[in-house]
Amino acid sequence: MKKVTILGCTGSVGKQALDVIRRFPERLQVYGLAANTDAEGLAEQVEEFRPAVAALQDEIAASRLRKMSDGKVEILAGEEGVCELAGRSGVDVVLSAISGFAGLRPTLAACDGGADLALANKESVVCAGSLLMERVRQRDVTLIPVDSEHNALFQCLLGEEAEDLDRLILTASGGPFREVAVEELAGVTPEQALDHPRWDMGNKISIDSATLMNKGLEVLEAHWLFGVPLDRIEVVIHPESAVHSLVRLRDGSIKAHLGPADMRYPVQYALSYPERWEDPGYSEFSLPGWGFTFEEPDMERFPCLGHALRAGRAGGVFPTVLVGADEVAVSAFLEGRLSFLGIPEVIEGALDRVPERLQGHTSPGVEQILAADAWARACAREIALEKGLEEIH
Repeated sequence: MKKVTILGCTGSVGKQALDVIRRFPERLQVYGLAANTDAEGLAEQVEEFRPAVAALQDEIAASRLRKMSDGKVEILAGEEGVCELAGRSGVDVVLSAISGFAGLRPTLAACDGGADLALANKESVVCAGSLLMERVRQRDVTLIPVDSEHNALFQCLLGEEAEDLDRLILTASGGPFREVAVEELAGVTPEQALDHPRWDMGNKISIDSATLMNKGLEVLEAHWLFGVPLDRIEVVIHPESAVHSLVRLRDGSIKAHLGPADMRYPVQYALSYPERWEDPGYSEFSLPGWGFTFEEPDMERFPCLGHALRAGRAGGVFPTVLVGADEVAVSAFLEGRLSFLGIPEVIEGALDRVPERLQGHTSPGVEQILAADAWARACAREIALEKGLEEIH
């Protein structure tokens, strides 16, 4: 029986992880659950799974949860409470599935507890890759990526020597606008952008998939997770989403990972590792009838991919600025204050304006990363406001 803590339990990945736990009640037990503000959703999960500890980052929401609780669950509050839960000893696996930059500190705290880290928070790696991977090495933590692409790479690389690797190839579905005329993208609505043709995901990652920012973040994530230079990581558009990633070896061989477009499969693998458990049949997958299309990404259609690569090459705090600006721009778009094409323009503007006082940190620590994030968000809000006003008038 493995004890599991889920950070981000009321989000898309967290809910799918709980579905996996429902399928394997004799093998998986919930120890801790943490969410941001959804006290009611967490209360329902606490009632079903009876964890030892629950935590809410929002302290007011934590107070509501205490009122709904029967007193049998320890309830922690605030970012410190979430970090305390993440670092608790006696747990076998911590699934870090908090969305966005907010997952950084809890992910670092999870490393200190010594449990296996099932990582679904890409922003932690993008913003603090050097810091996180050093913490993983120091604490001798087993890190299993949960993102379908990195989980696929992880599995393809098992048994291979580092010197035999030629390059990593990440696949991208192309999202809902792969074939939409570029000039029509200015009028895209949030509802259209959220309507992903293959994957069932949360709002933020769905918009990032539509802009291909998600794939840019995944390139930077793969660079840190697998120690591969950026120029040896490729992106290909694969609209069928059957091949999740590929590895090219130095003898010319290519290994590919195929499977259903269902996040429960990589989540199950991360929770069961190093074992493989039986397929409970989350989704059907059959090779006959599938076509396999691979295309070069259109950088004019997907400028966010280029912005991510630019930030990765610049290093230092630039990836943090990328993440912070993207979160602000996506939020503004979802709220109707910014056009779809305004998202990459806000991000580019923030990258262009990074002050010299922040650029001096080649290997930023937590405080430098937090400072860069705060600056990026303020800068992006200013640019988004300017652009939104221009678009309205």
